Amino acid sequence: MEIIFKKKKEALKNQVALKSLDLDEKPEDFHPEIHAGLLEDKFITISPDCVRCNLCTEECPVDAIQEATPNRPARILDNCVKCEICAQSCPVGAVHVMESVSQVDDDVEFRIKDIKTPHRKLRMKEIMVDPAKCKSHGLCTQFCPTGAITVKEGEVAVIDKEACVGCGACASVCPEQAITLERDLGPVLKTRELLIDQDKCVQCQVCEENCPVDAIKAGDDLVTLDEDKCILCEVCSTKCPVGALKLKARLPDES
Repeated sequence: MEIIFKKKKEALKNQVALKSLDLDEKPEDFHPEIHAGLLEDKFITISPDCVRCNLCTEECPVDAIQEATPNRPARILDNCVKCEICAQSCPVGAVHVMESVSQVDDDVEFRIKDIKTPHRKLRMKEIMVDPAKCKSHGLCTQFCPTGAITVKEGEVAVIDKEACVGCGACASVCPEQAITLERDLGPVLKTRELLIDQDKCVQCQVCEENCPVDAIKAGDDLVTLDEDKCILCEVCSTKCPVGALKLKARLPDES
């Protein structure tokens, strides 16, 4: 899916001028200039389709997702490092990796594109309802993405194990914690690789200082990467001041 919308450059100037009021600037003294340019970015968002399973929250390696509740979906926080693990882990595809491009020429054009992300293997191994705890609230049925749970009034919830995919939405929203789940979650899929140019590296150690999972080390004139720890986020490659680190998309036959 790709969304494109345009705006007149003059309209953007007017918006910038209005923002100047927040800076205590007088409108007649502020004359913004909008220069031609291109800005590319990427962000991750969670749609209302979220089933409240909180699998994304559990799998996020940097605690950058606010837990979902029955009243609201999970939410990406400002400390997100764009590793895409949440998108790979979401059982219903409610986590979206978005690419945005803003281009200023004669007009201003904004493009937002949904980047296709592969999904990890997810299987239910065992799921049980504790009859002593279940109070027949039925909240579990509202969020089950496959309709695998039924709750008759005054009776214990019944789960169709053939239909259950092991997402854990029911266990997450159950107010009595009456449901226990054991599932099989496959490994994160490596869709990118980090390329290190040892000749360009100036041993500034910015990559090491900023790595959120302590996966990269700079020392003895060599940068070393612990591939088991590395989550292929965008921190070291974007912060490297000399371009010695580059995150490259991996072709399907290279995975």
